[in-house]
Amino acid sequence: MNHIAIDQAYLLETLTTLLNIPSPTGYTDAAITYVEQKLQALGLQARRNTKGALLATLPGASQAAPRALTAHLDTLGAMVKRIKSNGRLQLSKIGSFAWNTVEGESCQVFTAGGAVVSGCLLLTQASEHVYGAAVNDTKRSDEMMEVRLDARVSNADETAALGIGVGDFVAFDPRVVVSNAGFIRSRHLDDKAGVACLLAAIKALQDAGVQPTQRSSFHFSHYEEVGHGAATGFPADVVDVVAVDMAAVGEGQASDEFHVTVCAKDSGGPYHYELSLRLRQLAHAFDIPHVVDLYPYYGSDGEAYWRAGGDVRVALIGPGVDASHNYERTHMEALLATTRLILAYLTSSGDS
Repeated sequence: MNHIAIDQAYLLETLTTLLNIPSPTGYTDAAITYVEQKLQALGLQARRNTKGALLATLPGASQAAPRALTAHLDTLGAMVKRIKSNGRLQLSKIGSFAWNTVEGESCQVFTAGGAVVSGCLLLTQASEHVYGAAVNDTKRSDEMMEVRLDARVSNADETAALGIGVGDFVAFDPRVVVSNAGFIRSRHLDDKAGVACLLAAIKALQDAGVQPTQRSSFHFSHYEEVGHGAATGFPADVVDVVAVDMAAVGEGQASDEFHVTVCAKDSGGPYHYELSLRLRQLAHAFDIPHVVDLYPYYGSDGEAYWRAGGDVRVALIGPGVDASHNYERTHMEALLATTRLILAYLTSSGDS
């Protein structure tokens, strides 16, 4: 595995492009199409299942114990709940996040007719010069947040005339920044960082002319943030599923922005011990910077498949991401470590 080079420029370009494609859960076609095209450019035939998830497969030296890896393309976002009498929008969250994490953020509203209207998410009492202490004291609830549209509207009828209606999707500006120090900060690194690592690993194998040890499938889900992304869509004979998703960084956590994390347990319970241990052993064997961690408030697509009845071993790995479900940040070192561990796993021997 050590001789397999990773195209770092490809990894970073793939990630930044994907981050800039809006894909709140339920509105992911553009992101899925992008990944589909990337897979096709690498020589893989990708197909969508009825639900809309993407699956591609690399043949392996053996088919005795087929493997799969999964990462999700969907992100946090919102939908229009109602048009208010002042022409502004009340939203309903998609996924789990706090309103204060996107307060003041630019956003886009995608209408059913295909128009895109920009705006900004604000507290209903946003001006301190008008509302005084209420700006700080007001609870950030669904009812107290609103989208101020970049349009000359002052009532519900004028907003409706723009084509905006209940159920329209809203995506928040990712604000992608790549620093000279190797940091990438953006919304939605969860889990577009994992997707980029999978694509970079596939490219590395193809460039090196190396086959996975076992037939390996790559599953890109699009309903993870609401809990059922990878509940279906894997080949029936898969033995292992490794979810590649961000590692939670914060006080009390072992994860950081420079390592790949092997998650031993999250809010859904422990992951498969033997498969997780094998990934740790591979990281040790190839000197891949890694840590082991537990996440208190977290669930993965691997668990979604387990809960749906998947009779497989499941493990979870991913790059450390600071401020998850907020304005996130990671580092190229974590992305490369994650990609290296994916490659080590794909080219490892044995049935696990």
